[in-house]
Amino acid sequence: MKRSPLAMLLLALLVEAPMHPYRMQQVIKERGQDQLVNVAQRNSVYQALDRLVREGLARAGETTREAGRPERTVYEVTEEGAATLRRWLLEMLPAPAREFPEFPVALSFLAMLSPAESRELLERRIGVVAERIAAIDAQAPPGLPRLFLLEDEYRAAMLRAELDWLRAVVDDLENGTLTWNRATIEKTLAQFQG
Repeated sequence: MKRSPLAMLLLALLVEAPMHPYRMQQVIKERGQDQLVNVAQRNSVYQALDRLVREGLARAGETTREAGRPERTVYEVTEEGAATLRRWLLEMLPAPAREFPEFPVALSFLAMLSPAESRELLERRIGVVAERIAAIDAQAPPGLPRLFLLEDEYRAAMLRAELDWLRAVVDDLENGTLTWNRATIEKTLAQFQG
């Protein structure tokens, strides 16, 4: 099976304890792990779980029914699933994955905007990034060992690095050390094209 963050998270939850998909989605949200994987649509958990079952990494267990609720199938991890989770961890920790975030793509086309427009948009991003850092810092339950907070610590560190970089670029845009105009862009493009 192709490794995915959601599949990995679901396997890890099933290693902890057998559970039904709705409970998995609840736990992901309760732990703030919905910032790590996209579970905005409940169907994504069910689809990923179906793939895990097809690949033999998880299996359906008992079916439960609470009063006034539909039947719910509880899933559990297989031995192969636990081994796959471990293998994925061993692969993911030492080597950065090729990821394709949107922001660097947008930066590569900044010349399509004016320096003033760019500064305004990056200033707005500074506000959003600062809010995300504050939210991460505020969500850590007191007394929880650092081991269980490392992913939040990492996300906050990456956001702080981005925030520092954004502030430096905005300063350069503001003081004019980073600027451009149509003539400069056309001259630079001509040099690289011919």
